[in-house]
Amino acid sequence: MTRAVLVIDMQDGMADRIRAGHAPVNPDAPDRIAALLAQARGAGLPVIHVHHDDPHPDSPFRKGLPGAEPMPCALPLPEESVLWKHGSSAFAGTDLDFRLKALGVTELVVAGAVAAFCVTSTVRMASDLGYTVLLPQDALLGFDLPAHDGGRIDAATVQRVTLSILGADFARLTTVDDLAA
Repeated sequence: MTRAVLVIDMQDGMADRIRAGHAPVNPDAPDRIAALLAQARGAGLPVIHVHHDDPHPDSPFRKGLPGAEPMPCALPLPEESVLWKHGSSAFAGTDLDFRLKALGVTELVVAGAVAAFCVTSTVRMASDLGYTVLLPQDALLGFDLPAHDGGRIDAATVQRVTLSILGADFARLTTVDDLAA
């Protein structure tokens, strides 16, 4: 199997959310993503970054705005691909599948933000496309969210449910350290 690492939406807008008091479920996720990238680069694995370019005019995740810039933990190297998506899945509206197939990738490590949203959409689509997906749960950012019937669902619960669903049928849950072994 040929493995690649995909880093989703690790942009300054995420750091802005954290600075604004939205505590992530994995506060060490940026450090774990940096470690994952160091491992992948050291092993010569392809690394692809997918950034969110939100079409909504008020979004901080718009290409060219400070919130769309990569976080320091996930700065792309010049030889690494950077794709811009407008929706949730890294596959929708990009040539990600084509690039992965051209590289002979069959196994995809997915890390980044936000676990219950863009990561979930990407993992499900990757699985549907036939990729073996490895999901290092310590390299995922997740936040609380409003409940459909009022109140909020805490970040730990959101992450637990998200990982349970993805691990049940779409990905093999792992950690950055386990991937290095």
